Amino acid sequence: MSIVETVTGSLTAYPAARVLEVRLRIGALAAVEEEALQFCYGMASEGTPLAGSRLVVRRLPVVLHCATCAQDLELARVQSFRCPQCGGVAVDLLQGKELEIDSIELDDGEIDDGEAPEAFIERNED
Repeated sequence: MSIVETVTGSLTAYPAARVLEVRLRIGALAAVEEEALQFCYGMASEGTPLAGSRLVVRRLPVVLHCATCAQDLELARVQSFRCPQCGGVAVDLLQGKELEIDSIELDDGEIDDGEAPEAFIERNED
């Protein structure tokens, strides 16, 4: 399912809301080119409640667990999956393949006492 379809489906509880921002978490191993993603998002969101919203990407590093050292480590480069402490092969991937919707910021369209519209942040736990 696409990002636009997933977010649009989550808006049923907020029928009058307009999406201001969609925040993603993308791992370094997810093979996602951000510039292409931004371009496609703009095209795919046209004519939907997401039209005109911002897509914000937070890149996540690769994190492995080294059984030899019994510690989690963040890789500076993804060319080698060896532990920088002991040189052993660290095979337990803990983070780095994500492509997840982290949150959605909405404008509910209501104005109270002349203030700016209230914005909500919805956390997607899937």
